Amino acid sequence: MNQLILVIHPSAQSTRIAVYNYRKQIFLTNIKHSSGELAKFKKIADQHEFRKRAICNELAKANINIKEISIVVGRGGLLKPISGGVYLVNEKMIRDIMNPMDDHESNLGGIIAYEIAKDVGRDIHAIIADPASVDEMDEIAKISGMPDIQRKSFLHTLNQRTIARNFVREIGKDYEEINVIVAHIGKSISVGAHKKGKIIDVNNGLIGDGPMTTERSGTVPGGDLVELCYSGKFTKEEILKKMKGEGGAYAYLGTADCFEIEKRIEKGDKKAELIYSAIAYQVAKEIGALSTVLKGEIDGILITGQLAYSNFLINHITERIKHIGLVRVYPGDDEMDNYAMYGYMILAGEIEAKEYK
Repeated sequence: MNQLILVIHPSAQSTRIAVYNYRKQIFLTNIKHSSGELAKFKKIADQHEFRKRAICNELAKANINIKEISIVVGRGGLLKPISGGVYLVNEKMIRDIMNPMDDHESNLGGIIAYEIAKDVGRDIHAIIADPASVDEMDEIAKISGMPDIQRKSFLHTLNQRTIARNFVREIGKDYEEINVIVAHIGKSISVGAHKKGKIIDVNNGLIGDGPMTTERSGTVPGGDLVELCYSGKFTKEEILKKMKGEGGAYAYLGTADCFEIEKRIEKGDKKAELIYSAIAYQVAKEIGALSTVLKGEIDGILITGQLAYSNFLINHITERIKHIGLVRVYPGDDEMDNYAMYGYMILAGEIEAKEYK
C-alpha cells in the first residue's frame, strides 16, 4: 500500500510542492505566482486559498489524487516562540498564523497543509517541522541592553538542524553530544550556536541583527538608525524596506542577484567586490562571536544555504575562521526532502508530533 506525503513550501513569489511515496520523491514542481496575482491580496496570509487552488490544479495535472495523500507537511511559519520538533497543525496554530508576528510567506505552509488535509476526507495529519520561530536560546543571550527590547530567535531552523545532524553522522557522534556553529547564508542569514542538541544563541535572521545580506541590512549603528527614523525623510514602511528587501548589497549596488554581483567582480568592479566581501566579513565576524558563546569547544563550523555555492564568499569566510575549527560547506538546502523525512517518521511511528498550545 502506498503512503503518499505531500510537502508544501511557499516562498515570496512561488510555491514548491513535492509528493513522496515513503522516502522516494515521485513529483516535484515550483508554481510561479506573478506580482499582479499576489498584489490582489492585502496580507500574505490572505493568499492561502489562491495558492491552495494552484497546488490542487498541479496535482490533478500530474494525476495525483489528493484523496490518496497520507500526510501533509507544510513549511513552518512565524509562530510564537516554541521548542524544536514536529507539530500538528491545529486550530490554535491557524489562529496564530492568521494573526502572525510578521506577515511572511512561510506562514502559508501550515494553513494550506491544514486545509488540504481536511479536503482529503480522512483522519490524516497536517504537520510543520522546526519552524523559523523555534526558540531554544539561553536566557543570557536574550538580554539586549534595553529592558524594552529582547533579542529574538528567528532562523533557518530546519536546514541548520538537518545539516548539523548530517555532519555528526559523518564524524560518528550524536547531535546531542557535540557543539557546532551553523551559518545559513542566503537572502537572509542566520548563524546559530548548537550546543548538545539545542540552538542556544542565534541572530535574528528575519529582520534585525546579524550580518548584512544581498537584500537585508543586518545590524546597523543604533544611534544613526534612530536619527534616520526621526529625520522626517522616511515613513516607517520605508525604513523597514531599507532593513529588509532593499537593504544590504541591493542598497549599495542596485541588485540582490548574487550572479550579477559576481559577474561585476569578474569584470573588475571594485565597489561590487568590496560590498560582497563585506557580507563574508560580517558572516565570519558572527561566527567568531559565537565561538565565544561555546567557549571555544567547537566540533565544526558548517556553512549552508544558496550563497554557499559562491566560491568567492566561501573563500573569504573560510580564511577568517579556519583558525577556530574544522570548516565544512554544504551548499543549498534539501528542504523538501527534510520535510518529507519528518512526514515519513510520523507515518512510521518513529516520532510523535507535538501539540501546539
